[in-house]
Amino acid sequence: MRLTSGFRSYFLRGLAVLLPTILTIWIFVWGFNFIQDKISKPINKSIAWLDVQFEDGNWEDVTYRGEKIELWTDGWHSIAGFVIALIAVCIVGMILASVIGRGLWRYIEKLIMNLPFLKRVYPYIKQITDFVLVQNAQESLFVRVVAIQYPRKGIWSLGLVTGEGLTDVAEYIRRECLTVLIPTSPTPFTGFVIMIPKKDTIEMNMTIEEAMRFIISAGVIIPSTNLDRYKNIKLAESSDTSADFEDDPEEENEQIITEPSEQ
Repeated sequence: MRLTSGFRSYFLRGLAVLLPTILTIWIFVWGFNFIQDKISKPINKSIAWLDVQFEDGNWEDVTYRGEKIELWTDGWHSIAGFVIALIAVCIVGMILASVIGRGLWRYIEKLIMNLPFLKRVYPYIKQITDFVLVQNAQESLFVRVVAIQYPRKGIWSLGLVTGEGLTDVAEYIRRECLTVLIPTSPTPFTGFVIMIPKKDTIEMNMTIEEAMRFIISAGVIIPSTNLDRYKNIKLAESSDTSADFEDDPEEENEQIITEPSEQ
């Protein structure tokens, strides 16, 4: 029985250590293979065609064409398509960073928004990609992290302040309000938007990024600062509890000795 429990404990401990590394490597390998198959190969085939043209070869020759395509898609030359795609994305980013590039992209987005089907899908996809990829997008979208009692008193939920509450609500309750997004776990892109009096919120000592990690991991990943403070709180509680319930044996003996016996 001890051997079985020990093996189970060691196995789970080793799995907990190795699994994050294995999953990280797998994600990167999967992403690289996806880019190679869907983006790099078409680019490499175009490079193979250009290679044939520069050598004055016959592209219609099936054998010769197959050799060139195999050279550029399966050999060490296959990395060329990945590098070209990477450089192209960087160039697009540089162009969009300029005033002319931003104006041109706004014009393209207007054209997309005028298309019947794309205008229903494109804004939501863009919001998600901007939230994940654009630098400082989370900080610009969310102001700070708070804790509120939701969905009822006694249950505390993590919320992201998106701005001030609506004026009509603030005037009705005559208190300063906040608009808070209560994200769902493990997908924080969806959730519930509520308005709550500012005095009913607790400012959290954590960044937006730390809050996102906490939500996506379903509360498993806790900021190190909060974890240390929580340990100190638990130690303080345990010491207080032991102080309250610990009985002095000498006093107990004195009470027993001085207590009169019943006849």
